[in-house]
Amino acid sequence: MNQIAQWNLSGIGCSLLILLGVMGLSAVGLGWIVNGIFLAVFLLALLPVVAVYGLRWWVKRNVVEDQCPMCGHAFAALNQVAFNCPNCSEALQIKDGRFVRITPPGTIDVDAVEVDVQVLED
Repeated sequence: MNQIAQWNLSGIGCSLLILLGVMGLSAVGLGWIVNGIFLAVFLLALLPVVAVYGLRWWVKRNVVEDQCPMCGHAFAALNQVAFNCPNCSEALQIKDGRFVRITPPGTIDVDAVEVDVQVLED
């Protein structure tokens, strides 16, 4: 005979046992255990979503991308940490979202300016 539909009821016993257990706990006044299990499953399902968005928020607040003021190499670094440029090894820190050099006390940092020469006649 030709079979059109075939029923597979091999896993129904486990599901019925769980349903019977839940109904039994609720009937004897221990429904709070069932509610606790449902809450734990819900929180475990929600945890990865909260973790991803929390990590994205933390990275956006604490990672700064800029260029080295000495060599112009672009890279990212953690905020609130002194570090060295990976290209030129200049000691740098972050101020106002920008990379700046760490200069020892008493050092005067100047920028060289090119000046055109003009000849004055007497």
